[in-house]
Amino acid sequence: MIDRDGAPLPLEGFKFVMDINVKGTVDLVRQLLPIMTKNKAENGDADTERGVVVMVSSVAAFDGQPGQVSYAASKGAVASMTLPMARDLAPYGIRVVTIAPGVFASRMTDMMSSKVKKSLEGVMQWPKRMGGADEFAHLVRTVLENKMLNAEVIRLDGGIRMPAMFPKL
Repeated sequence: MIDRDGAPLPLEGFKFVMDINVKGTVDLVRQLLPIMTKNKAENGDADTERGVVVMVSSVAAFDGQPGQVSYAASKGAVASMTLPMARDLAPYGIRVVTIAPGVFASRMTDMMSSKVKKSLEGVMQWPKRMGGADEFAHLVRTVLENKMLNAEVIRLDGGIRMPAMFPKL
């Protein structure tokens, strides 16, 4: 919220993150809905869904760290949209589920120092490692296959709970 020199968080940076993570998510979903709502139920089956919206939040929505106000707020907004969006889309037979991943192996995490990686592993419950793309994909598949998963934010994080890490002033 304020840097070492006493300057406040620039609103331009906050807006940039919100535009990508919140506005971008809403824009994508709203543009898909006219197509999804026109999907036909198979043989008039009332239990046939017309689509599933899977959004991505982050554990930062719940365990944000210093310096993550913009990111945590944006991912919290995505998580907060899940229930009302599911309620809006229920009459159309469209489910909404949000996945809130913890730390996953990626090109971005590949750039982390071994010290940072070790620190993250220290707050992981089990397994004490970063998640893999196959594990994320498996959850997406489960969401798609299980019609009872709706209006839910699912943490996919191996039990990680990020402690507050205070910056040195």
